[in-house]
Amino acid sequence: MQILDGKLVSAAIKAELAEQVAQLKAEGKKTPHLAAILVGNNGASETYVASKVKSCAEIGFNSTLLRFDEHISEKHLLDHITSLNENADIDGILVQLPLPKHINEELVINNIDPSKDVDGFHPMNVGKMVSGLPTFIPATPYGIMLMLEHYNIETKGKHAVVIGRSHIVGTPMSILLSRNSNPGNCTVTLTHSQTKNLKELCLQADIIVAAIGKPGFVTADMVKEGAVIIDVGINRIADETKKSGFRLVGDVKFDEVAPKSSYITPVPGGVGLMTIAALLKNTYHAAIGQKGGMN
Repeated sequence: MQILDGKLVSAAIKAELAEQVAQLKAEGKKTPHLAAILVGNNGASETYVASKVKSCAEIGFNSTLLRFDEHISEKHLLDHITSLNENADIDGILVQLPLPKHINEELVINNIDPSKDVDGFHPMNVGKMVSGLPTFIPATPYGIMLMLEHYNIETKGKHAVVIGRSHIVGTPMSILLSRNSNPGNCTVTLTHSQTKNLKELCLQADIIVAAIGKPGFVTADMVKEGAVIIDVGINRIADETKKSGFRLVGDVKFDEVAPKSSYITPVPGGVGLMTIAALLKNTYHAAIGQKGGMN
């Protein structure tokens, strides 16, 4: 069993980006600039955005963080997005989800300029991804593909089972793994809450991507020997031994599944860090006028 170390891989990607940014600056070209919008004071969202802003500083990007009260009107938020769309200095825009219930997330995403949509959620970019055209890939699936590539994990002809069908992770993951590419060329089964024979399907899987948002959902009796396990889940559970009062666990019961796997991502320290690395790559590509790093 080998740990798929998100810290190690993301550090390598960030080091490469730092060199590329230094080269841009040396040539007198524009420094990549990411704008992040945070609405309200959701603890997890605060952590994620702070990490993204810190990562920008580490590799030489410019970043702008716009914070708004949870009671901001939908129109006011959309006006700010329009302003960022029109600001030539801003290359990438991300709106940290989830948003308060009175704001239509789909409407917000649709109002981001597709050429600045470094989260890869705009319908135009999703359509290009499905068609195999160059575009911005949603950051978490993109990060997972970068990790598989880094560890040279064989995916061709493998059976991949994706648990969860969200537009953020599960659905794009199924598309990317099935593509005629490397990594890719998997036979993919996309499962969800209504799948009746989930355990049976998982036991057939060479690769399992768990993205269902349920702590410890994937157990040892669902995994065959030698499977590759990608745990996308980040769940907070109460833990009085921690200063924060909680600890992070994934969608996989790591301690019991790890011994059966050939490769496995930890939580924390796995996919979450790769998501940020992929977001930074998308922002770099936006800054130099490329529409994403994957064809």
